[in-house]
Amino acid sequence: MSIQTFVSPPANDSITQTGKILYIDNLKVLLTVLVVLHHTFITYGAPGGWYYAEKTTNLGAQIPMTLFVAINQSFFMGFFFFIAAYFTGPSYCKKGAARFTADRLKRLGIPLVFYSFILSPVLSYLVYRFAQGNNITYFQYLSGFHSWIDFGVLWFVAALLLFSLLYAGIMQLLKGIEVLSLGQLPHTQTIILFILTLVLGSYLARCVFPIGWVLKPVGFQLGHFVQYIALFVLGIVACNGQWLSKVSYKMGKGFAVMAFVMIVIVFPIIYFVKVATNSPAETFNGNGHWQSLMYAGWEQFTGMFIIIALLGLAKQKWNSQTSFMKTLSRSAFGVYIFHPLVLISLSMLFRPWGIDPAVKLLVVAPLAVAGSFGLAHLLLKIPGVKAVI
Repeated sequence: MSIQTFVSPPANDSITQTGKILYIDNLKVLLTVLVVLHHTFITYGAPGGWYYAEKTTNLGAQIPMTLFVAINQSFFMGFFFFIAAYFTGPSYCKKGAARFTADRLKRLGIPLVFYSFILSPVLSYLVYRFAQGNNITYFQYLSGFHSWIDFGVLWFVAALLLFSLLYAGIMQLLKGIEVLSLGQLPHTQTIILFILTLVLGSYLARCVFPIGWVLKPVGFQLGHFVQYIALFVLGIVACNGQWLSKVSYKMGKGFAVMAFVMIVIVFPIIYFVKVATNSPAETFNGNGHWQSLMYAGWEQFTGMFIIIALLGLAKQKWNSQTSFMKTLSRSAFGVYIFHPLVLISLSMLFRPWGIDPAVKLLVVAPLAVAGSFGLAHLLLKIPGVKAVI
């Protein structure tokens, strides 16, 4: 079997002329919305780091907010890597090594440079000026600014660029070598074994790099990268075996039920254990604690169950696209880049509002989603921007 087979394009699942699979395109919109909401929830009470935080102290709001970001973290970025990898092989096959590499450097490298040198200082200034009350101009702020290499939310883009370049290099090394094709969709037992491997790998990685530890200046949280790397590789393999064409609606429903159990039953059990053992939240992040192994188990099983459920259900129920959804899909990458500007601006605007942050969340969240897509749509009308994102 040749390299050409290894990077064979996906089977026909309502593929558009641009090579997009419609339900995957729609899922990309959903994941992008979750990214915006994820950072909005962190702003107003959920655990996690962000440019600006105004945390609620209402426990009744903190618990569902924490559950929301925990569910997101279990799958949404790993799913992004899987989707990106699924189309990496066909892109490489179509363009060849040189053009593929040049395209990745343009489509991923330029946003990284823009975010680090243009957008990141603006975001930091907004918080410094309006949240911290430092009454200086932007140019005065820049005179003392030193964090010029800061990818922020574009750590994902940096990682994807790295993975893509590694893929291109490996494909060059394997040129002319036969590669095994894994055309059969894995059985449930194989999937469970794969998830258990992710659980163990994540736990061991977090013994050294606990959740929250960030590799500066690229922003990689290495405690999550076992899943990210595994799902990127899995995306390549899935494309080779055309697995998406074999994921069934029945399979999606079955894994949706298992994901529901993990969220509604298992997560409260973990919370009960936390309270009963008086375990600090930090023990769930890593450093070899048994609570970290328990949380890694919940996280990886929940995340993989959700991913498989979404693939099966969306393929059956969401495999068409209106002009509105097409517009949202085209704007998704722009939303990913610019949503911090929209969210932080809204946070500063509503900051003087003397009300519990949990209530602010209900107002800011939909505005942040709508504003981010609106801004991205407008920016795409600029020829130079459209050519990159």
